[in-house]
Amino acid sequence: MLWEVQDVTLEGLDTRAPRVSYTHAGTRHELRSDFLAGCDGYHGVSRAAVPRERLALYERVYPFGWLGLLADVAPLHEELVYANHERGFALCSMRSRGRSRYYLQCPLEDKAEEWSDDRFWDELRLRLPERYAGQLLTGPSLEKSIVPLRSLVTEPMQFGQLFLVGDAAHIVPPTGAKGLNLAAADVRVLSRALVEFYRNGSATLLEEYSARALSRVWNATRFSWWFTLLMHRFSADPFARRLQSAELEYLASSDAAARTLAENYVGLSFD
Repeated sequence: MLWEVQDVTLEGLDTRAPRVSYTHAGTRHELRSDFLAGCDGYHGVSRAAVPRERLALYERVYPFGWLGLLADVAPLHEELVYANHERGFALCSMRSRGRSRYYLQCPLEDKAEEWSDDRFWDELRLRLPERYAGQLLTGPSLEKSIVPLRSLVTEPMQFGQLFLVGDAAHIVPPTGAKGLNLAAADVRVLSRALVEFYRNGSATLLEEYSARALSRVWNATRFSWWFTLLMHRFSADPFARRLQSAELEYLASSDAAARTLAENYVGLSFD
């Protein structure tokens, strides 16, 4: 594993000998391999190395972001707390027993530096139910940032000997907590295919990688999109707000609806 590598380029992707060239510690290097796994995220070089006309990109950009604050305070609750409020969405999550991460829906035009710690905590209390707001522990922020929300799916997830994995192939809004899970699922599908190829000489699973991975990706994308629509304030439209309230009440009162939410949130089973 190499760090602080520069000028990474991918070549020969549609040949039997793909290559990765890069500069490390001032020296140019080249790696040759049977296959390449592009695990370098949304801004990486892997997807960009594929000719644009060979990929279809399906994207939805949401008209707001999440303002996140990290602080060394005990979590509000042992479970995640999602809040749908007239002022916007809020989420209380945990990193450890002594470190918490909290989020507020905010306009994309906002700047993190415009939000003082006091302003953040005050706004979070307003958006939480009273029984939770009174239990909220606050403290100085370790970090604050605003993350835009988008859904993106790249098809196919394979080009020649290059396999796109994780955020290099797809992005989901964090509402559904599916980003890391999808990346791990991609790795599972690809690793099985590589084992099958080197153990038995069969390329069948490699050829099916994109279709198998995308089936799960689209299911998770649908769930994350639906959950984002349900929990966020998109406009002041009273009809939309009443629909959100009706669906939330249905989720809280229907065992069937609750099971569907749980199945998708925890994660659909593998083949």
